[in-house]
Amino acid sequence: MRARTATDQGTAATDPTPYRVWDLHCHLSGVEGRTPSERMARLIAFADRMGIERILVFMGFPWATDPAADDLRRQNDQVLEALTHWNDRALGLAYVSPAHVETSLDEINRCVRDGPMVGIKLWVARRCSDPAIDPIISLTHELNALTFQHTWLKAGGNLPGESSPEDLVTLSRRFPDTPLVCGHTGGDWERGIRMVRDHPKIFIDLAGSDPTAGFVEMAVRELGADRVLYGSDAGGRSFASQLAKVLGAELAEEDRRAIFGGNLRRLLRPILAAKGLHP
Repeated sequence: MRARTATDQGTAATDPTPYRVWDLHCHLSGVEGRTPSERMARLIAFADRMGIERILVFMGFPWATDPAADDLRRQNDQVLEALTHWNDRALGLAYVSPAHVETSLDEINRCVRDGPMVGIKLWVARRCSDPAIDPIISLTHELNALTFQHTWLKAGGNLPGESSPEDLVTLSRRFPDTPLVCGHTGGDWERGIRMVRDHPKIFIDLAGSDPTAGFVEMAVRELGADRVLYGSDAGGRSFASQLAKVLGAELAEEDRRAIFGGNLRRLLRPILAAKGLHP
């Protein structure tokens, strides 16, 4: 049995910031532990240390850039196991892929409609501009669930099937009323921000890159603070380095609070209400 901490009462053990921080972007990979439950306990311990109230977790381990249908189910099972004892501190996104549409629809129904998860995670098997993804987005929208799409702009070229922010813009044109999260803001965040700027239903994720000065300020200036979401990409990145992006930015306090969690809670409010939860 694990030792009980302040997290068992739903509050962080330490509170180094005055903000309600919800971390949009966490993984079980990159964290020590033999099982999903052990890795989740480590993530929560790190979150406690940094005063993070709640984390969103998606994808299991090991990863594959083009997972088989059975692998999607296996990784979602790992996340479901990780969430079991931490429903007061963590939420999950179902890992799905337009390369396996029927399996993905089944997983959305199993994990989101009938389970505890609150959205979907799309990675790199097929670009999100491909219309094959449309049934997945339609069902996710119908459930008021969150759609999170990994995006990148690699200098040497993206992986086969890896989406860019421009691909997400193409998807948004087909689903103009559906909120979409641009994971990593494309990595090359200056270009990514400009690519999504004119598409008000696309939100950006700050996670994963170095805490470079000017990133958050540009995002707020170009998109408005209400389209900017804090995430870390833990355990691939540290909570501390990613918190620093927002803590060190020159922002109005109202905007900092929105980025650290207010915006994410607003996006999740419909599905949390449907599940009897309150942000």
